[in-house]
Amino acid sequence: MKRSRILLVDDHPIVREGLAQFINHEADLTVCAIAANASEAMELVAEHKPELVVTDLSLSGKLGLELIKDLTAQYPSIPILVLSIHDETLWAERVLRAGAEGYIMKSRATSQIVEAIRRILGGGIWVSPQINETLLQKQIRNHKPLQGSPLDQLSDRELEVFHCIGRGMNMKEIATAFHLSSKTVDVHRDHIREKLRLKSSNELIRYAVSYLLGEA
Repeated sequence: MKRSRILLVDDHPIVREGLAQFINHEADLTVCAIAANASEAMELVAEHKPELVVTDLSLSGKLGLELIKDLTAQYPSIPILVLSIHDETLWAERVLRAGAEGYIMKSRATSQIVEAIRRILGGGIWVSPQINETLLQKQIRNHKPLQGSPLDQLSDRELEVFHCIGRGMNMKEIATAFHLSSKTVDVHRDHIREKLRLKSSNELIRYAVSYLLGEA
């Protein structure tokens, strides 16, 4: 049986090695390469030409959403599955818009992750039933946003900056990660603060940290 080749991208060695071991036990799947960050992932995709990329969102350096956009631009025929701890109600639609074919929480059983991998390799899309219902409701309501998290009003870039702030990165580090000027990152931070109705940058930092701790 031909085994479909998968590239794993995760900055936690235990997670990526454990998942690789489980996938390699499947008769129709094999992990052809493992990357710890977005830069490694782009190099390994060019070298190994996988049939699917499975990536986390929280990566050191460039974040997973940027990796999805880069992969979609350079390798549009390679599907992407996002495997993350982050709230699917906040991220699933965003990663699909960025070019991924699926989103699944790390808390799901490994057998379900394998099921998602097979679904996407077969040309399908994978999201949870709850997210599927939300997307259908948005379609029915002419794309009018449903009431949800306050973070829904943030743009993709603003949400990425928000997560970086919650991870303890300063403005210079965020600017370097996204190849932006410090002034541009400051503007994003101010927009985030205004949209979330927070009075100061320190209040934003506390909110971002507490939010990520609540997701973990």
